[in-house]
Amino acid sequence: MQLYECVFIIRQDLSNAQVENITNEFCAIITDNKGSVVKQEYWGLKTMAYKIKKNRKGHYTMLNFEADSDTVAEFDRRLGLHEDILRSLILAIEAVDPEPSIMMQNKSERSGSDTSDASAS
Repeated sequence: MQLYECVFIIRQDLSNAQVENITNEFCAIITDNKGSVVKQEYWGLKTMAYKIKKNRKGHYTMLNFEADSDTVAEFDRRLGLHEDILRSLILAIEAVDPEPSIMMQNKSERSGSDTSDASAS
């Protein structure tokens, strides 16, 4: 089975509970088809660079999962059909990073790590 990373954007007018239900619905699609969700992150309500379907903001969610190609095809099909999903992107990856993603880190943590990297080189 291959590892995948999926980021999808959910409409801004939904509550956090509704976003969580949608995320659980898509996790169930993976697990029902013999896949497994390795990592799940909710990045929050973020402003988008441009309007998508008259929405200026969206709830961003990231899933790392392991599945076969048929499961990913069904997952992608359902993402496209769901009326509350504005955009989605699925990528094949080599390994899942156990650390929180860069989107989950505080802004101060990100800027602090960038300056230490620059001084080391």
